[in-house]
Amino acid sequence: MASIFTKIVNGEIPCYKVAETDDFLAFLDVNPNTKGHTLCIPKKEIDKIFDLDEATYNGLMSFSRKVAIAIEKTIECNRVGVSVIGLEVPHVHVHLIPLHTMEDIRFTSKVSLTPEEFQAIAEAIQSNI
Repeated sequence: MASIFTKIVNGEIPCYKVAETDDFLAFLDVNPNTKGHTLCIPKKEIDKIFDLDEATYNGLMSFSRKVAIAIEKTIECNRVGVSVIGLEVPHVHVHLIPLHTMEDIRFTSKVSLTPEEFQAIAEAIQSNI
């Protein structure tokens, strides 16, 4: 059965898209730790990051770097943190989280945003890629 991220890739579930290539997709996390929390995924569904072939792994990291730089230009923060956990969705994903404090990376607090706020953030990040 396809993961929720594969359904997003296939257009079956909408997302707030930030960036896309033939192989990768970046979109806002709908349950964000902070404003601008973005997920970068390979379009091919693979469960574990270290099961990716080397080219896809390196491509995902390069893609994530470009998105992180755009986030940092867009969202006021001290830096953009990176986390790869992979327990909640069986599809490789890199969390890019605008950080203000160490607490922002811990997945213990979430922020609420309106659909309009999500859309404005996604468009603002897109304009900096």
